[in-house]
Amino acid sequence: MRKAIVKVKDIVAGLISQDEEGYHFIYDTAYLQLPDARPVSLTMPLQNTAYTSKVLFPFFDGLIPEGWLLDIAEKNWKLNPRDRMGLLLACCKDCIGAVSIHEIKTGAE
Repeated sequence: MRKAIVKVKDIVAGLISQDEEGYHFIYDTAYLQLPDARPVSLTMPLQNTAYTSKVLFPFFDGLIPEGWLLDIAEKNWKLNPRDRMGLLLACCKDCIGAVSIHEIKTGAE
């Protein structure tokens, strides 16, 4: 399983993960209680239950670079262009905009 913390303006907003069943995103409980909490995307309103999908959620997929910048990332980090979670983890720690993705490394790696 691969996991990452999702931050909005440097505040932990939730957790995204990938396992054999697909992709999962859940908002952080503390984030949901903030008076000014905003959803990471209009397609993923604030809720207590997890979102689940067989494919990477379109909002997160949209954070991955395209074109020449994607080509550079694939070549420099030897990434498979079909590994969307791998690309998200490698390329989206410092995105343009309010949302950033921070990989959680496990001891098994």
